Amino acid sequence: MATGAGPEPPSPAGHLLQPILDPLRARKLSDEFALILREFEVEAVTLREVMALLHGRGYVLLVMLLALPFCTPIPLPGLSTPLGLIIALIGGRLALGAKPWLPARLLDVRLPPNVFAKVFSAARKIVLWFEKLLRPRMLWVTASPRLEQMHAIPIVLCALMLLLPLPVPFSNILPAWGVLLIAGGLLERDGRFIIAGYVTTAIGLVFFGAIAFLGKEAVDVMWRWLGFGD
Repeated sequence: MATGAGPEPPSPAGHLLQPILDPLRARKLSDEFALILREFEVEAVTLREVMALLHGRGYVLLVMLLALPFCTPIPLPGLSTPLGLIIALIGGRLALGAKPWLPARLLDVRLPPNVFAKVFSAARKIVLWFEKLLRPRMLWVTASPRLEQMHAIPIVLCALMLLLPLPVPFSNILPAWGVLLIAGGLLERDGRFIIAGYVTTAIGLVFFGAIAFLGKEAVDVMWRWLGFGD
């Protein structure tokens, strides 16, 4: 797959994401992460180089990789906006039924090796958990190209939430998990994961709505009352 262009055209079966969803042809998620971590040990890599390593899994796995750092307690100052933008661009193209595409300027962005190596190492448990639980089920959820396009819409919504650099606890974790669950479900045609992603996205939207209407201070009080604060 060329990194500057979209993924392979739809298969004869008609599924937009079919070339990157076949679990029989794909490496394990942990294998993909091991490849990327080895690259980060040497030097900073670009999104274009990451795409080359993910040949055969494509943009949906890239979305998953870019969301994963926000599911760990390791801070990523200044990265939620650019990574959220990339996820939104990919999700938007998928939602429209178009080939995913990223401008060369974004493909050539260098990812800091020290931060991402730590993040991906910390996220290893999440990846192993996904490997154990993801499997084809509730196939009616991904039974048509239209449904697959529809499932990209919450990915876009979550990416837009990530774009907002809010200094509020859980403001990145909720949308990141929404992206992870839906992208993982699309990769392995797991309807349960996709539905769980919708639920997480809805919770994230309610959370951000609370911030908009009540303000950060009120949300902080709510989290402390729930036992999540200091």
